[in-house]
Amino acid sequence: MKASDARIAAPFLQEPRRIFDKYSLRIISCLRLLDEDEIWWRPNEASNSAGNLVLHLCGNIRQWIISGLGGATDVRVRDKEFSERGPIARRALIERLRGTVRDACRVLERMSPEMLTRKYTIQGFHVTGLHAVSQVYEHFSHHAAQIIYITKMKRGKDLHFTRLPRVKKER
Repeated sequence: MKASDARIAAPFLQEPRRIFDKYSLRIISCLRLLDEDEIWWRPNEASNSAGNLVLHLCGNIRQWIISGLGGATDVRVRDKEFSERGPIARRALIERLRGTVRDACRVLERMSPEMLTRKYTIQGFHVTGLHAVSQVYEHFSHHAAQIIYITKMKRGKDLHFTRLPRVKKER
């Protein structure tokens, strides 16, 4: 391993943790704003509920990071993530999300630069560890945005998740 590989790998592996932390908090805030029925509401049969999206995120993280990179047994049944109609209680969804993210972060903490360049077969795809990690955190932010949108539709208000830095006006 080259020293430069470690200098690149370390900051790269911090990014999924930042994304998971940022969007997990937003997802949990949304789940707390929605009542139990609203968590399982879907606008139509071609769309998913917030509950389905949380199950899907947990399944994706578990399959790609915890199993695919970390070596745990892959027990994912992807279709069930979308066919679930609830009710799975808010508290159980939040705990599942937190536990899955925590377990994934433990795997990421153990990853070496060699593991990032190694080839893995995950969900039938042949990918590097680098690809697997970036796929998961991109996917996580994508579906978190859908949960945020569902919550905004149901609550009809800004959730104040985005704050831009104040810019000093020039005289």
